[in-house]
Amino acid sequence: MEIIKKILAENKIWAEQTVADKPDFFTTLAKLQTPEILWIGCSDSRVPANQITGTQPGEIFVHRNIANLVIHTDVNLLSVLDYAVRQLHVKHIIVCGHYGCGGVGAALTNHNFDLVLNMWIRQIKDVYGLYKDELEAITDLPKKTDRLVELNVIEQVKHLAKTSIVQRAWKHESVPHLHGWVYGLKDGIINPIFEMHPGDKIDPLYIYDDI
Repeated sequence: MEIIKKILAENKIWAEQTVADKPDFFTTLAKLQTPEILWIGCSDSRVPANQITGTQPGEIFVHRNIANLVIHTDVNLLSVLDYAVRQLHVKHIIVCGHYGCGGVGAALTNHNFDLVLNMWIRQIKDVYGLYKDELEAITDLPKKTDRLVELNVIEQVKHLAKTSIVQRAWKHESVPHLHGWVYGLKDGIINPIFEMHPGDKIDPLYIYDDI
């Protein structure tokens, strides 16, 4: 319980210091939420969106899960996406992975992680299958893991573009812009690796013609 007491104590210190620096910070923040960015990141505790981007509370709308996956049957993710796009009218969606991701590393093994994690990691294995030739040519395991991290981010951005939520916004509002980033745990630097914008081509199989 000591860690809980410590967190609560640190929270009070942070709140007091914030008010001392900006007396109207919380009253202003409580009135309105107008972020321009939806962040889909990994649940890894070492990759907090606000801290690594230098942004303040209220500037980024955040969803996190293991290995920053965009799965078309994930109601949690889709509800966040729908709210961010249709209610908050975000202009940018960032999928941010990180080098050395444990979820991606697990997908490179044949270990049994039991039911739920097996199902989740299967999504990353499917990405591996798409790029099998490239990945199997990499003999260094850390390098292979990091390349799969990058390829996973790229595929998740593509998954966003396949949703009716994003396609509707692209058609009627010409936003959001989609970004694939990878964060470096060793140096703290974000590596932008992929982008998609309104009007970009996607596989016709996934295009909705009546939105």
